[in-house]
Amino acid sequence: QVQLVESGGGLVQAGGSLTLVCAASRLSFNQYNMAWFRQAPGKEREFAAGIGWSGGGTYYADSVKGRFTISRDNIKNIVYLQMNSLKPEDTAVYYCAASFRGRTTYYIGTEMTADEYDYWGQGTQVTVSS
Repeated sequence: QVQLVESGGGLVQAGGSLTLVCAASRLSFNQYNMAWFRQAPGKEREFAAGIGWSGGGTYYADSVKGRFTISRDNIKNIVYLQMNSLKPEDTAVYYCAASFRGRTTYYIGTEMTADEYDYWGQGTQVTVSS
């Protein structure tokens, strides 16, 4: 059974940094585009960042652009989300998601909806205090 396991969340002060890690198992990792979504209390799940299966393309929501960096290691089957200059509005549960590369000719993370992702992790809480 495919597993995506997130880690690295926690409590941080505004302006601080965190690095989230998503480890994939039982998945042909280099066949999947990967993304981080987030869901704040009382809000819908939203796209934060995405990366193509080869690592060649990265995409960001406007709200995190310039502060977050997504990357992947196709040998270790891991995707990272480096989050800098964190703000209280970044507080959310962060989810890792995988979308099979065959779903689309060219992956553009900002144009894909959550239901186009095939696998999801259980989430990791990020809390940013002011």
